[in-house]
Amino acid sequence: MTISNVGIASVLSDPFGKTATEIISYLLEHTADSMDEKAVRKLIKKGAKSKSDEIIEAIKGYTIETDQAKKLELARGHLEYLDDMITQTEVELYVRIKPYYEFVEFVSTMPGMTELSSTIVLAETGVDMDIFDDAKHLCSWCGLSPANNESAGKKKSVRIAKAGDYLKPMMVQCALAAIKSKKQPYFAIKYGRIKKRRGHKKAIIAIARMMMVCIYHMVSEKKPFTPTDYEELMDPQNHVESVVLNENNVFAYLESLGYDSSKLVKRNDN
Repeated sequence: MTISNVGIASVLSDPFGKTATEIISYLLEHTADSMDEKAVRKLIKKGAKSKSDEIIEAIKGYTIETDQAKKLELARGHLEYLDDMITQTEVELYVRIKPYYEFVEFVSTMPGMTELSSTIVLAETGVDMDIFDDAKHLCSWCGLSPANNESAGKKKSVRIAKAGDYLKPMMVQCALAAIKSKKQPYFAIKYGRIKKRRGHKKAIIAIARMMMVCIYHMVSEKKPFTPTDYEELMDPQNHVESVVLNENNVFAYLESLGYDSSKLVKRNDN
């Protein structure tokens, strides 16, 4: 497109999106002299309306020769073929996951997880969590745990394991979506705390690992996303910490109210 003086890729973030595709189709059917700006503006979708003037400037004076037009048609045909293959694959995934759909629903309740991403993750891990010793074992299998690098009793700083070629990138993408969720900011809060100490990259991996631990428990226990510290994290000011009552706690509480615990007789059950 650059050779043909079509600079639409420098304006739109996705040069193969709906707006770009329709504009290129229009340019292939019209010459630069016969281009109607109003017609082109109508092709610009809502998300790109603010860039209308920039788009028009980017395509002014274009000259698409026959050889370049043929290349564009072939590239578009190939892209449409790939899109069709992706759609067919997703349909097949939904058909095969149908017997296990309840697990997809459980995992989909977690921030950052959609029905599709939940299906893809469960297609990799399966729904039988008994094959893993625990959640830590699952994270290791997915490549979300640090590799072991210890020599002479000294542990060295290491990268995460190289396992999980397909699952690890998926979980990282889900983690990135989870920390952007305003409706359910659970992981966003966790991410913010870790990022301050360890930086963005390590924080994202940590969130992806937390999410995988949650998936392990949701699938093995057949329950939706209900972390034990959810209420405390969402509303720390109104959270009442549960305290196990024992003799010392009771006497300390009475003293805080002004009672003299020395005058109280401790019960002896023996």
